[in-house]
Amino acid sequence: MKTESRVALGILSIMLVVALVGCTANAPSVSKGPVTMRVGYFPNITHSQALIGVARGDFQKALGSNVTLDPKVFNAGPSVIEAIFANQLDLSYIGPNPAVNGYVKSNGQALRVIAGATSAGAALIVRSDANIAKPEDLAGKKIASPQLGNTQDVALRAYLAAHDLKPTEKGGNVQVIPTDNPQILDLFRQRQIDGAWVPEPWATRLIVEGGGKLFLDERDLWPGGDFVTGNIIVTTQFLKDHPDLVKAWLRAHVEVTQWELANPDQAKQIANDEIKRLTGKALPKEVIDGAWSRMRITYDPISASLYQSAEAAYAAGFLKDKPDLAGIYDLTPLNEVLKEKGLPPVK
Repeated sequence: MKTESRVALGILSIMLVVALVGCTANAPSVSKGPVTMRVGYFPNITHSQALIGVARGDFQKALGSNVTLDPKVFNAGPSVIEAIFANQLDLSYIGPNPAVNGYVKSNGQALRVIAGATSAGAALIVRSDANIAKPEDLAGKKIASPQLGNTQDVALRAYLAAHDLKPTEKGGNVQVIPTDNPQILDLFRQRQIDGAWVPEPWATRLIVEGGGKLFLDERDLWPGGDFVTGNIIVTTQFLKDHPDLVKAWLRAHVEVTQWELANPDQAKQIANDEIKRLTGKALPKEVIDGAWSRMRITYDPISASLYQSAEAAYAAGFLKDKPDLAGIYDLTPLNEVLKEKGLPPVK
């Protein structure tokens, strides 16, 4: 081979390598080796993106064939944080207060909030015969919440404090009873509790199936009716080791969110089918329609409300020190996805 030909072939080879590297840099990144991604969520419609995305395979498709998706179902946020501390979870849908608690207890090391999932979708429902018409009527009553220190539990305690009421363990006369959501419905029907501050669809179930009445829609307590009910957290280790998979998850999360907003009837049906698969019972149409109307699907973390919820958790005694949440958010992957899709960034 002539020298000129060898030189030309060498230059062509280099150009091909550069072109391939450039293509790889611009392509969506996926982990090369086999990875198991352990993801948590609740069988609640406030985690509808997880329900729908897992059911339809959106997340598995986004993650790629090298990733084994291991979904895990929880009842409330504190259990998720326990699983993260035990190294049993990588990413999860969760309420704001348990996320804050996990962040603070780990000195900011364990997790980051990377996106929102749901705004609103929580309410205080009371028994129709409990004679509760105004805040002071809660005195002497038994009010349930899903779990000690979870988002609705903190909201309930903050509401009591705002109306000069205290739970019995703080010397007051309102008995706050942290209980799993399914048990709350049973206790409500049995008239063993007077009310409950719960997320959807449990709030609407207490009305439709338990004969309760709406005492307070939590949207009425927030500017514009917007407050974070569900967001996404990821462990800092998984974010460090697999930023490509985190971004792939968020890309699917945004796409599922947009699809839900455009197709609410189909979204409700798929979410309800998943709730039936996970719990053994689908929600009546009246329940899921009512619950859906009280919440807003979003990927915006609505960070201002998380900070306020953290202040309420501190006031309730769930946090020993005033929380420093300067590093709790890492919205860079989400904003990169939004930029790709021509959508405005979130703060």
